[in-house]
This record gives sequence, C-alpha cells and structure tokens, in this order.
Amino acid sequence: MKRRLSDRTKSGSPRPERVRFIAEVSSNHHRDLDRALEFVDRAAEIGCDGVKFQLFRIDELFAPEILRQSAMHRARRAWELPESFLPAIARRCRERRIAFSCTPFYLEAVAALAPFVDFLKIASYELLWDDLLVACAKTGLPLVLSTGMANEAEVAHAIAIFEAAGGRDLTLLHCVSGYPAPVHEANLSAIDGLAALARPDSRLRLRAGWSDHTVSKAVLHRAVHAHPTTMVEFHLDLDGQGDEFKTGHCWLPDAIAEAIAEIRAGFEADGDGRKAPTASEQAERVWRADPADGLRPLRPLRSVWSPAP
Repeated sequence: MKRRLSDRTKSGSPRPERVRFIAEVSSNHHRDLDRALEFVDRAAEIGCDGVKFQLFRIDELFAPEILRQSAMHRARRAWELPESFLPAIARRCRERRIAFSCTPFYLEAVAALAPFVDFLKIASYELLWDDLLVACAKTGLPLVLSTGMANEAEVAHAIAIFEAAGGRDLTLLHCVSGYPAPVHEANLSAIDGLAALARPDSRLRLRAGWSDHTVSKAVLHRAVHAHPTTMVEFHLDLDGQGDEFKTGHCWLPDAIAEAIAEIRAGFEADGDGRKAPTASEQAERVWRADPADGLRPLRPLRSVWSPAP
C-alpha cells in the first residue's frame, strides 16, 4: 500500500500517485476459511494491492421491523464473516504482501478489526452514521469511504465528522449503488469533485477513487486515466459460485487481471515528458530527408550505405 510513483517526472510536471486496486470479497466467501484465503491468493496473483472483506451481523445491520417481515434479509445470516477468520486472513495477506481491509457494519466491529487491518472501509449505506465515522477515526487507521447515493452536503458532513474525531487519512470513492450499475450512470467526473474537496491547510490527507459496480473495462480505464483516481475497488468472485455473483456486479479473476495489467501498462506510456529521440528511434534518425535536397537518407549515409548481404 505504500508503493508510489515519484511525485514528479524528470520534466518537473506532477505525476499521479500509483493507483491501488482493491478486491472486494463481499459475501462470496461462503463462510469457508479456505475459500476466504483463496480470495487473498487470487487477489495477489492478479495484481491487486489489497483485499477487502465485510464484517456484519444481520441482527445489527437491519432493523427488527425489516427482519420480522423479510425471510430474504434473515437468510443473509449465511453471508456473515466469522470474526475467528480475521487472524488467518491477516496472516495470509502479510504473506502475500497485500493490504488487508474490512468494512465494519456495527460499532463493536471497529475494535475487532483494528488489530488486523491496514485500513478500514465504510460502505455507502453507512455514510450517514456519524458514530461509525468517529469510531473509525479514533483507531488512527486510514479510512476509505464509499459515497454512493450521497449528495455533496452529506459527503462534506462525513469529512468534517471524520476530521474532527482525529481522522488524518481519507479516501473518498465515487460509487453508483446499483448492482450492477449502468455505464451511462457512472458519472466519473464526480471523482474530480471529490478530489477537489482536499484542502491544503488541512491536516487531513484526502484522496479520491472509484468503487466499481459496472464490470466494464472501459469504465475502469476512463476512471483511472481521465480522472484523479488513486484507488479502484471492485467486487471479485473466484468462480461464478459466490453468493453475490448472480447479481451481475462481480468481476472474475481473469477479466479483472487483464484490466489491471492494461491500465498499468498505460501509465508506462507516459514517459518523462522530454521531447527527445528514444532508443528505438536512434537508428532511423539518419534516414530522415536531408535539408539540402529533401531526399532520404541524410547525405553522409548515402556515400557509405549498401544493402545488407
């Protein structure tokens, strides 16, 4: 998580921070520790910087009025991540050298996670819950906050609450809380607005990114290369058998690995900004038109050149 490109190129122009890719396991682990650890392994193999789980209890996620009436919501108890998995997941993440993150959905979950995670995440649905923001801030850990469904005033309020409680590192993820989210609703320009909320006079380090529900490579490329995106979170499933895969917002490993590789290759094309011949151009420089007569190659080469045998 601490790997970054240098702050400036050789030409002196700003260079963007290295984009971090975070695989969201969500409830695709089947409450199976071996499967959960396989998510860590696959996330590392496909080039992710971190993997994220969710820690919730259905009885503390939905109001009792909803649970009494909805068998569908009660059935989600089968999606709960056992707290006993946390040490093993954290250990595997250290072994694979990727960050471990988890979303707390109840206040006591913050304390349960703090000894194990590299950063915390608050989901879009909990953005309005000040007590959760305060609890996360008091851990001293970096926080990632998804902003799906939120308006500008709600985001500004969440930032103020986190900063007032001592939070010092916050990444705001633009998000469309549709499962899947239509590409035409992605509104990636909102990432620019979130990044602009950073204040140079503040002790809070604020960055912006994209939480993907579109499962579109085109959207990922656009989010990273056209906007000040420092983090991309995406939902991952191993094999199409995860509980949330059927909804249509989860990537499979091969597809997202290809997207990550393409995006990182795109950054390699930036170069240092200086206009000068590259190594691959050197041999062709003498084949340019001579200024005296406009014919190729330059005159010094004409007298010594002969076809290769």
